Amino acid sequence: MCRSTTQKAAVYGDTLVLLHIISSHSNLRVRGFPTNFLFGTASSSYQFEGAYLSDGKGMSNWDVFAHKPGSIGDGSNGDVAVDQYHRYLEDIDLMEAIKSTATVFNFMGENSTEYASCFNKIFGEVNLAGINYYDRLIDALLLKGIQPFVTLFHFDIPQELEDRYGGWLSPQSQEDFVFLADICFKSFGDRVKYWVTFNEPDLMSHLVTVEVISHHVAALANWKLQILDPILFGKYPKEMEMVLGTILPNFPSNDQVKLKEGLDFHWNLHNRGFYINEVQKKMGGPNGELTPFEWLNVYPQDHLDNLLAAIREGADVRGYFAWSLLDNFEWKFGFSVKFGLYHVDRATFKRTPRLSASWYKHFIAKHKTESIMPTT
Repeated sequence: MCRSTTQKAAVYGDTLVLLHIISSHSNLRVRGFPTNFLFGTASSSYQFEGAYLSDGKGMSNWDVFAHKPGSIGDGSNGDVAVDQYHRYLEDIDLMEAIKSTATVFNFMGENSTEYASCFNKIFGEVNLAGINYYDRLIDALLLKGIQPFVTLFHFDIPQELEDRYGGWLSPQSQEDFVFLADICFKSFGDRVKYWVTFNEPDLMSHLVTVEVISHHVAALANWKLQILDPILFGKYPKEMEMVLGTILPNFPSNDQVKLKEGLDFHWNLHNRGFYINEVQKKMGGPNGELTPFEWLNVYPQDHLDNLLAAIREGADVRGYFAWSLLDNFEWKFGFSVKFGLYHVDRATFKRTPRLSASWYKHFIAKHKTESIMPTT
């Protein structure tokens, strides 16, 4: 059944942190994370699935880009990625093994349903093989007690939309994106309670998608803090207007009303990876081996401690999603950057838990024993 809510949202946190504004729980004192707190992992289709041109899948913009010489740092591409398309049951078992209760993923725009040419070479048709794959994936997650959070756009779109009218540069993309959203809601909305519009949002497409999604589910999300003002207040922040000026599109008054009604929850992507290192942990240093990129280095214990402190202060935080479950195709870096909870052997695709997976598992197990206590 689809969930309904009238709550609005804000964001705090590490990798992906889901936050609602606290209301009815204001008379409670939080000792630990709430018992219904979601500890999860995150992924995206092109980075994980593979299945290049399999089962009627069409070409995506990233299929084309990654195949151009010199586009990817290590010369790789996402044709196979980490082969999750064929190994999703194994990966769901890995989620279950660390006691994960939720996961974020997205539907590949060329592999599940048809938005414009979406997942098939025939314009406007629905690729049932893709629908069936995500049906199986969602059902398998729910069977293990893992709540799916679905993102409708995470960088990959059908190449045909790029060729026809330039993709997101054209207002026509709004209509085709809504077409995709409508099919997804009708196909999966009976089981998926939480929908995220964009990983990197396009405001006008978010707006028109809101009108469709509101008929199917109530939970919406966006990722970029700089677009919260238009969504919550129907106008741009002054700082954005000062910098971008006339580049920003104008919103008719009816669109401003729709924007202010279009958000039920929000989270922020704090895209950081970590490896747990026992020596460093005992010494009180970083919780893991530092990655080659500063933006991927993180202190997860500190972040989660601060997150819990925010909950104790009254923030109604609902979940934490670690990026990422597996080593994966990291866009222009290819497979040269590794920060999954599970290591993936590029030759055999064998998944092996890192110490970070064990740390996350024990952290989840410890905090699942905590509860919300009445104020004394």
